[in-house]
Amino acid sequence: MIEDKIKQGLEAIACNLDADKLAKLTHYVELLNKWNKAFNLTAVRNVDEMVGRHIVDSLSTLPYVQGKRIIDVGTGPGLPGIPLAICFPQTEFFLLDSNIKKTRFLTQCKLELNLSNVTVIHARAEEFLPVEKFDMVTSRAFAPLKNIINWCRHLVTEEGTFLAMKGPYPDDEIADLPEDYRLQRSIEVNIPGSDAERHLLVIGQC
Repeated sequence: MIEDKIKQGLEAIACNLDADKLAKLTHYVELLNKWNKAFNLTAVRNVDEMVGRHIVDSLSTLPYVQGKRIIDVGTGPGLPGIPLAICFPQTEFFLLDSNIKKTRFLTQCKLELNLSNVTVIHARAEEFLPVEKFDMVTSRAFAPLKNIINWCRHLVTEEGTFLAMKGPYPDDEIADLPEDYRLQRSIEVNIPGSDAERHLLVIGQC
């Protein structure tokens, strides 16, 4: 069962969720699997792989997510935005992507999962002008760090941070950060069942 796989994965990263959140994560994987067959939302086709590479990977960020308003840029099919929105129902999540097929899928997820804390935005990050700025920008394999910051710096408050999900430690990208931003923290993440390198990078203004 998908839910059992999710439980096993979350146990491996010391994450405990209640039954309602587990049910919503399971439903999300089912929706992703169903829509993926028609709309090619992710290259991962196997449901078990989706749990590890998408759900558990996304939720590895849980201890580092901060703020009441968070925007997930280049969210694709909602990663890490949807899993995080399920786990933090009191936090506002804005899921931004320029691909209309993906934002349609996200709108369906919002409805079916009853995620009142989610707003779906069909736009390019550099063109989106929010009424109110965000506490954190999350991104998962979206773009080089310099581009993420330059495209999204207008989205965050002065104290706001970027939480970037990366593979191997990106020395060159960190060296190429804009002068007014610095790496605040780097966390190496181990995803169960995967030997791929994963790093979470917290970046803020100098």
